[in-house]
Amino acid sequence: MRTGTEEKTPLRVNAEKIQAYLREAFGESARLSWLGEIGQTGTQGMKEFGYGKPLRIEFSVEGRVKSAVLSIMRGDKYGHQFYWDRAAILMFQHETSGRLPRHARSLGLGYFDSADRMVGVKEPKEFFILTELLEGEDYYRHLERIGRTEAAPKDVALATSFADWLADIHSERVDNPDLYLRRVRNLIGASECIFGLVDAYPHPYDLFPPERFQALERRVVDWRWKLRAYTKRLSPVHGDFHPWNVLVEDQGERYDFHVLDRSRGEFGEPADDVATMSLNFVLFSLYGQTDSPRLSGPLEQLYTAFWERYLERTHDEEILDVIAPFYMFRGLVIASPQWYPHHPEPVRRGLLRFLENVLADDRFDWRGINKYLA
Repeated sequence: MRTGTEEKTPLRVNAEKIQAYLREAFGESARLSWLGEIGQTGTQGMKEFGYGKPLRIEFSVEGRVKSAVLSIMRGDKYGHQFYWDRAAILMFQHETSGRLPRHARSLGLGYFDSADRMVGVKEPKEFFILTELLEGEDYYRHLERIGRTEAAPKDVALATSFADWLADIHSERVDNPDLYLRRVRNLIGASECIFGLVDAYPHPYDLFPPERFQALERRVVDWRWKLRAYTKRLSPVHGDFHPWNVLVEDQGERYDFHVLDRSRGEFGEPADDVATMSLNFVLFSLYGQTDSPRLSGPLEQLYTAFWERYLERTHDEEILDVIAPFYMFRGLVIASPQWYPHHPEPVRRGLLRFLENVLADDRFDWRGINKYLA
């Protein structure tokens, strides 16, 4: 069983690799003259740099002697489990330390590659990613079509294939209670999750005044304590599995799909992915039921097929005990006047009622979802 924070091969960096980095960073005249642990003086000390204490180095550039400290961060359970967590801290220190009076300045920012070579990052302004281009049509367009017409057999089959895909990736359990607790903590308190989304709503907001938001926040903190008993559920997840992150290809008798934009970590609570997709079936159904918002018709058919297949494949009835705060998070997203400014008012009101009602129920009744909209 994976833990989600597997140790990589121990880092070993010797004087030759440090010298190569110094020459790349400071020019051909850079020469390493001494290295050792902090506090050591005299002749050359430690031969290799591992995950131990910071390393003091002395070097010269065009004959001028400089002293520096080479250090990395260790992983821990306080939000630094992954190298990208630690990279963010080091990037912050590199960018800002020199702007604080009396603070030690950063002389360089970089990373150790797979061969333990030191690769410098020079004057970063912004980072980018280049990904492959996949063919297909955004899935939300299919839901718009289905909401206007009906669900064809291959539309229903596509919904069940989503459930099959999730069942497969959620089938692995990851032994890391601290990481599960971090994911729950992020769900509630992170800037892009529940508390951050609440802060992004207008204040005060006529459709949902502050006292209702306050009541929601108090209730979701109770859910945080409930979820402490479910740390064994940590699994690989997508993290943002919604119709705008799914591309659909028409294969004739069937649809195939690809996914984009994995978010918020490799591991989490499976209910996150299930809530995210299934609540969008509700959203598109509400557009056809604005007088009395409810899930019905062909989109209810997709919702039912999705839930039935997922539970059939996983036998995970426990998901119904934990999914409510993940529905709250996704509901805050799709009810947001910032992210979805064109919702008819009855649609938005129905979604906001859903947030309150779903948190009030200890176990989610997936077949009776319309009672949460009432």
